[in-house]
Amino acid sequence: MIQELINRYKRMRTAHYLCQTYQYQYAFVGMGQHSLTNLYPVLHYLGVPLKYICVTSERKASLIERKFPGVKATTSLDTLLNDEEVKGVFVSVSPSAHFSLASKILTSGKSLFIEKPPCQSLQELEALIGKQRLYGSPIAMVGLQKRYAPAVQMLQKRLCKEHLISYYLHYLTGAYPEGNALLDLYIHPLDLVAYLFGKPEIMACKQVTPASCLLMLQHPHIVGTLELSTAYTWTAAEESLRVCTTKGVYRLTQMEELTFEPRPSALLGIPIEKVRTHGKTVEYLYMRNSFTPTLPNNQIYSQGYYSELQSFVASVERGHSSVLTGLATVKPAYAVLQGMG
Repeated sequence: MIQELINRYKRMRTAHYLCQTYQYQYAFVGMGQHSLTNLYPVLHYLGVPLKYICVTSERKASLIERKFPGVKATTSLDTLLNDEEVKGVFVSVSPSAHFSLASKILTSGKSLFIEKPPCQSLQELEALIGKQRLYGSPIAMVGLQKRYAPAVQMLQKRLCKEHLISYYLHYLTGAYPEGNALLDLYIHPLDLVAYLFGKPEIMACKQVTPASCLLMLQHPHIVGTLELSTAYTWTAAEESLRVCTTKGVYRLTQMEELTFEPRPSALLGIPIEKVRTHGKTVEYLYMRNSFTPTLPNNQIYSQGYYSELQSFVASVERGHSSVLTGLATVKPAYAVLQGMG
């Protein structure tokens, strides 16, 4: 009896996966390390039909067709833009090239998934939003995957029911000589706090060293302090968020763990923990299980890559946007970036 129920569940799970098919064709522009590590594996797992992969090198194009049977490799963006079968285009190349490519794709009327940063300034972002409206591109989504991380989704729902006090965010990495840390790296934590707490305004900004910045932001119902730095190390890079509410403290660590520590009770304003021993209570709301290698326990899933790409493709297939990171939603982060620049 129990074994039959288990077998039936497994059959249903397999059937659900096999039934997830897509009617449209897609194209991908770029084949860098980030794409190969985080994006292509998800598209392969989902079974998204890639018709084209566009790169800048003829040599790389010939290698792609050997590595990815059935995919057409091209060095011409116009080839895929002129193909009516292609409804959505993924772009992940050098950040400096994103604005130009995004502009051309939006002008073609196709749906766009563009890795962060989509452009170099707030003015360019406004231009992309205008092109989407003018040429009728149904979906234009930015690859800010942390919004889709399960721990962030859980935290966002919990905070909606809380009275907020303050937060502290640390985003600490090693040196970043290959690009612009402000746009390429710090857009992630700035977008995250804008998503969780609402539109931010800069209260104070102090460039401690060329590689480190302390920032204080005012949101509608909370004030936060951020340390953004490339003066640490990539080996033990840190991304952590602590949110203080009237009920207790939430801690989010590396998108991998979310905990809640209730505030100790008080009697007539006197903390009970000062009167008698108080056992610390920590509630684990989310933790990635690194033992069981299932999809929800894969880091690509816990970091949000799987859900963001699935959301983009599902929106294209349905013909209406249900994405969390549309172009307009990124404006608050760009406003802060502009104020810091």
